[in-house]
Amino acid sequence: MRFLSAIALVLGLSLPAGAIDLQEVTSPEGRTAWLVEEHSIPFVSIEIIFTGGASLDPAGRAGAVSLMTSLLSEGAGDFDAQGYAAALEATAGNVSFEAGRDSVSLTIKALSENRDEVIDLALLALTEPQFGQMSLDRVRTQTIAVLERAAQNPDTIAQQTYARLGYAGHPYATPTDGTPATVGSFTLDDILDAHRAAFTSDRVHVGAAGDITPEELGAIVDRIVGALPESDRPLPEYHTFDAGPGVTVVPFPGPQSVIQFGLPGIPADDDDFMEAYLLNEIFGGSGFTSRLMSEIRQARGLTYGVYTTLASSQFGDSYVGRMSTGNENAAAAIELVRDQFRWLADGGITQEDLERIQTYLTGAYALRFDGNESIARVLASMQFQGYPLNYVNIRNDLVRAVTLEDIQRVAQRLAQPDQLHFVVVGQPAGLEEDAPAPAE
Repeated sequence: MRFLSAIALVLGLSLPAGAIDLQEVTSPEGRTAWLVEEHSIPFVSIEIIFTGGASLDPAGRAGAVSLMTSLLSEGAGDFDAQGYAAALEATAGNVSFEAGRDSVSLTIKALSENRDEVIDLALLALTEPQFGQMSLDRVRTQTIAVLERAAQNPDTIAQQTYARLGYAGHPYATPTDGTPATVGSFTLDDILDAHRAAFTSDRVHVGAAGDITPEELGAIVDRIVGALPESDRPLPEYHTFDAGPGVTVVPFPGPQSVIQFGLPGIPADDDDFMEAYLLNEIFGGSGFTSRLMSEIRQARGLTYGVYTTLASSQFGDSYVGRMSTGNENAAAAIELVRDQFRWLADGGITQEDLERIQTYLTGAYALRFDGNESIARVLASMQFQGYPLNYVNIRNDLVRAVTLEDIQRVAQRLAQPDQLHFVVVGQPAGLEEDAPAPAE
C-alpha cells in the first residue's frame, strides 16, 4: 500500500471522512473508475490521468509530450481550433488537457443535459487531434519564447541544475517542457509519437463526481479508454537523487543568490512516508511556523522565505528545499541549513511540535473539499498514487498514529547534513564551489 505522497497531499486528499460515499465502478469491459455520485446539481466532472507524461520523452526530445498536449486545443476531427472551441462553448462544457512530469491528464466538465455532446468532443480531441504543420510552427515559436525567458530566471536555473546533477541519465534530468533546442527540432512525426506514447489504455486512472450513475460512468470509461492503444514504451526506472554532497555555483548577475538544496528523499510507497511527511511539515513545509523559517528568516533575517518538500514522485525522489538571500549572506545561509539538518537528525522535534502539526493537518483535512472538479481530481490522483479506496476514511487516523519515536527514527534516516548538495545561482561572496555546474 502506498502511503502519502507530497503531491497527493497538496492536491487535497481531504474529503471529509464519512461525509461522502466513494464507489469503485467496474465497467462492462472490466475497467475501473472511482465515483462520488451526487445528483443534487445537474453537473458532472471526470478526471482521467494517464501515467507517464514527460518522463516518456525519448532522449534528445525533451518537451515532446508537453508540446503535443498544447496542440490538442488546435482543432480535432473536422473542427479547426475556432470551430472546436465554438462547439464546446455551445455545450457550456469544458475539455482540457495538462501535461506533467509523470502524467498527462484529461479534465471533462459538463452539464447533465449536454454530457454526451461534451464526451463526444473530448473523445474527438483525444483520438483525432489536428496536428497540422502551421499549428506546430506557431505553438512551437510561442513555447521557445517562454523557454528562453525561463532560461534567464535564477529560480529556473537552480531547479534545472539541481535536476541535472541529481538525476543524470534519467528523464528527471531534463525539463518537462524541454529546451529551446529540443523544442525547435520537433517534427510532426515527433508529435504523433508523443501522442501514441502518452495516451494509452493500460495506464489510465479515472475519477468522477456529480450527476452520473455507476452504469453511465462505466459506459463512458469503456468508450474513451477503449478507443486508445496499449502502451509500447516502458516507464522509466526509479531513480533517487544522487548528486552527492557539495556546492555547485552557477554565476548569475544580481544582488541575490538563489539556493536550492537537497539530498536523497524517500519513496512515496515507503512505510515511513507518513512519518516523513509530518516531519517535513514541522521542519520546512508549514510556512511561517516551520523550524527553518523561524531560524533563518525570523531569527536572523537572511531570507524572505525558505521551504523544504518531499519531492517523492512516480519515478524518483529527493528531499529538496529552496531560499534566496543576499550574495553576501549565501555562505552563512548554507551553513545555517546544515546546522538545522543536524538539529533535525539529533532529535530536535518535540512532542509539542508533533501535536501541533497533527492538530493542524487533521483539522484542515475537510476544509480542502470544494466541489465536483476537486473530488474527481482527487479520486483519479488517489489511484495514480496507489492509494486504497478507503484512504479518505483512515487518513486522519494515520496522522494521529505517528509517535515522537517514529519521527525521531525517520529523522535519523532522512536528515543527513553531510549529504546535502547546494546549487547556488548568483554571485555568492566567500563561497567556494566544490562541484562544477553540469553542461546544458
